Amino acid sequence: MSKVPAATNTLRILRHLAGRRGPVTAMSIATALELPRSSVYHLLAAMVEAGFVVHLAEEKLYGIGPVASELSSAYVRQAPLARIAGSALAALVDRVGESGHMSVLLGRDVVYVIEMRAAGRPVLVSEVGVRLPAHLTASGRAILAELQPAQIRALYPNAASFPSASGSAWNPSRLRRELAGVRRRGWAVESGDVTEGLSSVAVAVHDHLGWPTAAIALTFEDRRVSTQEHPLLAQELATVAEQLTARIRTG
Repeated sequence: MSKVPAATNTLRILRHLAGRRGPVTAMSIATALELPRSSVYHLLAAMVEAGFVVHLAEEKLYGIGPVASELSSAYVRQAPLARIAGSALAALVDRVGESGHMSVLLGRDVVYVIEMRAAGRPVLVSEVGVRLPAHLTASGRAILAELQPAQIRALYPNAASFPSASGSAWNPSRLRRELAGVRRRGWAVESGDVTEGLSSVAVAVHDHLGWPTAAIALTFEDRRVSTQEHPLLAQELATVAEQLTARIRTG
């Protein structure tokens, strides 16, 4: 038995939350882990204060918070997935002749963990380590579209959740419409929201639970690639994403 039961139970709760497809109640956590309800509430309160857990007060639900997500993104940056995706993206970039990258979600931002620039293509802002508002990027939209509605509400509760430097006005309603379009198509797109004259398409890469652990994207000049070609590039990305997902699930 652990000599630090509070630490052990904190980690058990985090692992339990990470294994769920969406936020859950404190009661369900206590039942699943066979812990006293009072202990679960105390531990959850401490984790909420530290940012490891987010509390959706209206729904009385708890889910993984931004700090825990940051640890997850750090793992993705260091894990074999980054190396596996690097070779797969390099092959894709060579095949289609457009620049590619992979990113992970960190709170309301995406963090770029891989960048592959195609020969003769413009330098992109998506260098490794760069953070951009998720709602403005195709990669961010691809990941956000697969989160639970409660998680989206927690991340973007009001218009103040969106950076004022976003250009055109964003609010939760506009984001919901954008993400609904991503779900209908099966892939995300942005045109000129990050850099004028450039567009990106992106798809999510899933972990063994079917959770969107990252996104891969292609970025290109609008003058070179028509909107009619976007679905073709998305299909190329989807094929690579399926390969990466299969590698994750088989270890």
